[in-house]
Amino acid sequence: MFELLSKPSKDTGLSVSVKESRSVVDRISEVVSPILWALGLELVDVVCVGQGARSVVRVYIDKPGSVTVDDCGRAHLAIGPALDVADPFPHAYTLEVSSPGLDRAFKRIQDYRRALGEQVSVKLRQPIDGQWRVVGVLKEVHEQEIAVMVKDARAERVAILEFGSIAEARRVVTF
Repeated sequence: MFELLSKPSKDTGLSVSVKESRSVVDRISEVVSPILWALGLELVDVVCVGQGARSVVRVYIDKPGSVTVDDCGRAHLAIGPALDVADPFPHAYTLEVSSPGLDRAFKRIQDYRRALGEQVSVKLRQPIDGQWRVVGVLKEVHEQEIAVMVKDARAERVAILEFGSIAEARRVVTF
């Protein structure tokens, strides 16, 4: 999605329309991220779905520990007016603020760091020793790779997985 901006022409001094290539999600993220940070919350993701007046902007937040309903309410009250000013759409939309859920897929290195010491399931882009999935305890997170302690019938071993080899990773949630 593009936003038209007015920019003076070098030749004539008149305004010329120029398309800005930043996506709506990027612009929304820029607006809400500092507001959430001030509330002690972290922006995890922004998802826009629907069209026209049926558009929905979903803002997923997190914090150490867990997100409460009160956190979502405070975030909604704080970012709603800021988005009204930023006006990301030329039409009405619905704003939803929620926790991304315990079993969400990791998108950023911070998601991996937050899961250190926990059981994770990692789906691979290519099999390693015939396995497409590695399940174990996340032991280390580095800039280019993670280390997962895997226990199987034979023994314990550490699997070093480069981020480029990971198709999807998430916490294993048990109740």
